[in-house]
Amino acid sequence: MEVSIWDNIYVLTGAYFVLAVLSIVIFLAIFEVVTKYNDWQEIKNGNISVALATGGKIVAVAIILAFSIYHNDSLWSAFIWGAFGFGLQLIAYYLFEFFTPQFKVDEEIEKDNRAVGLLSFLISIGIALVVGASIT
Repeated sequence: MEVSIWDNIYVLTGAYFVLAVLSIVIFLAIFEVVTKYNDWQEIKNGNISVALATGGKIVAVAIILAFSIYHNDSLWSAFIWGAFGFGLQLIAYYLFEFFTPQFKVDEEIEKDNRAVGLLSFLISIGIALVVGASIT
């Protein structure tokens, strides 16, 4: 019986760790392009709302990847679910903007409106839990 390197739980855990880090970096780079402000500069300047919105995206991607790892047996499958979940996160972001016509989400987050930042965080987590639960 031939033993694969992927049968080693430490190797597999390391591979999933690398997948998670790369996925989060890629998806945050895309999110940076979507927002009208510079996420990392705003965070450096102490903007809690931007940190909440960005942190929500990080946790959301991790939640989706975790559910995918629980239910699938390949790195590729986990990445595909992560990408799909991130796409849904972007849709939710635009829907948040659409359903709040009395203010612009990006502008409020950039102005450090913590209520909007917290709501953005919670929307991200909520969507991730729903997407994660749907993974079979």
